Amino acid sequence: MKIKIFVFNIISVNTFILYDDTHEAVIIDCGCLKADEQTALTDFIKDNKLIVKHLLNTHLHMDHAFGNTFAAQTFGLQPEGNRLDETELPPLQQQAARFGIQINDPAIPFGSYLDDGDTVSFGLNTLHCLHVPGHSPGSLAFYSPEAACVFSGDVLFQGSIGRTDLWGGDFNTLIAGIRNKLLTLPDHTTVYPGHGSPTTIGEEKRFNRYLR
Repeated sequence: MKIKIFVFNIISVNTFILYDDTHEAVIIDCGCLKADEQTALTDFIKDNKLIVKHLLNTHLHMDHAFGNTFAAQTFGLQPEGNRLDETELPPLQQQAARFGIQINDPAIPFGSYLDDGDTVSFGLNTLHCLHVPGHSPGSLAFYSPEAACVFSGDVLFQGSIGRTDLWGGDFNTLIAGIRNKLLTLPDHTTVYPGHGSPTTIGEEKRFNRYLR
């Protein structure tokens, strides 16, 4: 599996494109907001002759979903994620307004829902869905055993964890979810978070002050 990382929008969200030699691909957390960010995304996909099979959301906080409507219209897909974020979080435009950001395009609803234990396949790869609430009610991580990596959204960062002061956040729920769903993965598993640099499960077990 090959991984392309873009850092998009004013909140510096990591948007991931995963693909392999079959040219099938998935996008995780399409955060492109401005025209140049949209162009960067589409140019990479065109240049690599990729066929986007899934548009995945780790959660529906605005910075991770700014580009959902654009990507859905461009690639003929609907986003996929956990139902709880769609039903329990404010709409994208309302979230953005709280932070002084104007969004013109209405949010596009999920085309299908993903729950703990579900799988998403593309090319020769399969991602396993892990429901890890606490940052948001429906936060998901996407784990690839074959590639030994997990895309953790805003649940787990290098040396830190997701904030719990936004809609539906809960510190104890988040810590329990990280311990039960993520720290049980092999230590060598690379963690690709929603912001910042990659880390590993082993590193976070040893050095993350929230998880000691």
